[in-house]
Amino acid sequence: MDNIMKIPEYQLFIHPIDVSELRKDIWMDDPVSAKLTINKKKYDIDIAYRGSHIRDFQKKSYHITFYKPSTYRNVKEIHINAEYKDPSLVRNKLSFDFFNEIGCLSPRSRFVSVKLNGKNEGLYLELESVDEHFLENRQLPKGPIFYAVDGDANFSLMSDLDKEVKKSLKFGYEQKVGTEQDEVRLQEMIIKINTISRAEFENEIVKYLNVEQYLRWLAGVVFTQNFDGFVHNYALYQNSETGLFEVIPWDYDATWGRDVNGEVMVEDYLRIEGFNTLSARILDVKTFRHQYKKLLEVILNDQFNVDYLKPKIQCMHGLIRPYILKDPYVKDKLDLFDKEPKYILDFIEARGKYIRGKLGTLD
Repeated sequence: MDNIMKIPEYQLFIHPIDVSELRKDIWMDDPVSAKLTINKKKYDIDIAYRGSHIRDFQKKSYHITFYKPSTYRNVKEIHINAEYKDPSLVRNKLSFDFFNEIGCLSPRSRFVSVKLNGKNEGLYLELESVDEHFLENRQLPKGPIFYAVDGDANFSLMSDLDKEVKKSLKFGYEQKVGTEQDEVRLQEMIIKINTISRAEFENEIVKYLNVEQYLRWLAGVVFTQNFDGFVHNYALYQNSETGLFEVIPWDYDATWGRDVNGEVMVEDYLRIEGFNTLSARILDVKTFRHQYKKLLEVILNDQFNVDYLKPKIQCMHGLIRPYILKDPYVKDKLDLFDKEPKYILDFIEARGKYIRGKLGTLD
């Protein structure tokens, strides 16, 4: 978690004509040129709205690409998220920190204060892009990266969108880093997931997937209860040294007891096994299932409990509260914001109890 008690201020300048261009078509992905000042240092950037349903919100989220200088904090791109439907504004960050703490690759994140053309736009969460810089900053081997962008990224031969056989196994993925040959390898893995016989699955799948890491990711999705996390909201990275794919979480605001609209999501909404073809096949193997059970037990004892998470939640809440008071989009919801730490902690208590009660199903 960040120990910096002062949140950095990002001063954006976008020419009024370009602001009008962005607002005219919020679904346009083409960026406009802009300038960003951070700690008195100026950056030339490209900026565009980001996200799918979140583009409709009053408070916009942005995708920023640096081109002069070409990087900032050793990254080429950042995402700044409004977290508009999360009344706590901490769920995404809390999730990514949690994934990191349970041994799963996840993006760095930190809170920032944003001004646009001199007007206060309020508090945002800066997210690291999952790309070649993500790998370099962790001294990981190079390798292809794919973003799971919709319900076709379900590790199945059937579409999650229309329940029919996919016309292409490319559907559901957007290649961020890599070659056409890397795309072929991803499709090969998806075919193998669906066609390896039950008898051979345990010995064969480990040639394509880092199963231990997958189980950590699966545990993270299940604990945070990200219902969408199984068919999108993730990135796939293939480690060029091992040849194995790993899963990286992405967009985790609909978690810790609330859905994408910020509405209540009860603690037993998502089953302990999760749901997608790959998770089902992995948990069908007794060895992997027992490995998963032990992992859940360890995380319940070490990270997913009130004693461990309460100080982190309270620290984040205290850090951002002064900025919430000045955020033009959420300052009127301060009462709800102040109730959220208890709401999240009650969810952790209830979700933990639910998962403990279901551990026997993994025997």
